[in-house]
Amino acid sequence: MEMKLQSVKIEKPAEINFIFGQSHFIKSVEDLHEVLVTAVPGVKFGLAFCEASGPCLIRKSGTDEEMIMLAVRNAQVVGAGHSFFIFLKNAFPINFLNQIKQLPEICHIFCATANPTEVVVMQTKLGRAVLGVVDGGSPKGIETSKDEKSRKEFLRRIGYKLT
Repeated sequence: MEMKLQSVKIEKPAEINFIFGQSHFIKSVEDLHEVLVTAVPGVKFGLAFCEASGPCLIRKSGTDEEMIMLAVRNAQVVGAGHSFFIFLKNAFPINFLNQIKQLPEICHIFCATANPTEVVVMQTKLGRAVLGVVDGGSPKGIETSKDEKSRKEFLRRIGYKLT
């Protein structure tokens, strides 16, 4: 059986966070939409789900047309059945991940990031599969006490830790 490996670069503005995962059922589109709007009322997002049987369509939903189209474009390029993308405007994955992982049809979260990302895809005669992701850069060193202080200050400045 012939297989082809490919690295697919995720296209997005630098400040935009996204969640990339795998699900097993078309109902994921509505369930993911409901999780996002109930977790953070007024959230701006777009999601796309690659259906893996029947008409094999890219199903889409969201509250922001720009984010919906961004999710659809990346879903088209990756093209792996049962994969989904959620692109978030002015929101962070940490606000949604636990609720998303609790959905019965969610199989796997590959990444949740704003970093430059590549998806490692394998193509066979049947279709495409996600083998993994490259999320940002490799470590350049070990945290120093100055780095630790900066990390702690950053988390408090953005409100994710108390002073």
